[in-house]
Amino acid sequence: MTEKLRDRQRDTMTINTLPNGTTVTELGQFLKNPPEGFTVKAVGSAYQVQCGEENLVFIDKFHSGDFDVVFQNSLGRKLKMHNLWEYTSMRKSLLSKRIYVLVSLCDQSMQETSKKGPIKPRALQEYVLSVNGGNPMMKWQMQKGLDWTISSVGGESYRVEIDLSEILQSLAAEGLIAENLMKYNPTWKDASFTLKYYSDALFDFPHWLGRSKRSFQLRLMRNR
Repeated sequence: MTEKLRDRQRDTMTINTLPNGTTVTELGQFLKNPPEGFTVKAVGSAYQVQCGEENLVFIDKFHSGDFDVVFQNSLGRKLKMHNLWEYTSMRKSLLSKRIYVLVSLCDQSMQETSKKGPIKPRALQEYVLSVNGGNPMMKWQMQKGLDWTISSVGGESYRVEIDLSEILQSLAAEGLIAENLMKYNPTWKDASFTLKYYSDALFDFPHWLGRSKRSFQLRLMRNR
């Protein structure tokens, strides 16, 4: 573990457990003490993260500070499905496994420019958000959102974004964001993952015209 990575762990939120078994872990802490089902190996200036089949990881390869991080068994932030079997298998996993997504806490008042993309807010800290898809309340929300998506597109190709931003917004209300970060104007970036389903419909006009995009949110709901 590099000294810079240790410095990044100071004065930040590390591991917090929220309602429904949701956890938020600072990236450096996640790499130093990975949760059950994960192993981390340092290879040069990169970290290779291996995860077991009991987890669903929607994290692309990324660069943080002076190192690259690769989740070797990750499905990527945008997952493509090409037939009913792939969709059914993924749906079953979403409703039973723990889901992991990389998110960034950003300062809206500070903008970064990039040669490869548009201007975007400056990232203050990176976290790994984990949602338990098998939790009764999360499972109910996920199932409801997936069913609504399918019924609204009528067998056509579609893409659906599962939005986790409301879960993260609750962190401030719970007092779980470190004070040294709250002095900025924080907002969350990349707080979602996307499923893309491609049907074999001969004339898939709504998809071609970009009219088959859907989105639904997951929220923290306390079990009664």
